[in-house]
Amino acid sequence: MRTGPDCGASSAWRLTGKELSTGKSSVEKRYYITSHKPDAELLGKLIRQHWSIENRCHWVLDVTWREDESRIRKNKAAQNVALLRKIALDLLKADKTVKDTVRGKRLQATFSESILSQFLRIDYSK
Repeated sequence: MRTGPDCGASSAWRLTGKELSTGKSSVEKRYYITSHKPDAELLGKLIRQHWSIENRCHWVLDVTWREDESRIRKNKAAQNVALLRKIALDLLKADKTVKDTVRGKRLQATFSESILSQFLRIDYSK
């Protein structure tokens, strides 16, 4: 990673947003450093694109594993569990044999060892 004056950054931006959806008014400031030339329209598009992808992935993890309610905090445990959840999410999405939502597949795997082994691609018959 390059740092310093030759790092390739061409502009720094501060974006101030107001959150009203929760019923409480709050102001949030976000800072961005980019190699793109200053262009508000382009930066707005890139930021929306980034958060769209981030929110889509996070929403699935939260709905499937209630990630926002997790109280795992010690050492690297939160990062490790998040990684395992993402791996499990990829396995559930990749499976085409069971027709259900990701959350439904997770619940099925909870109650059936054969479905769990199918998702994990483990053959216990040997």
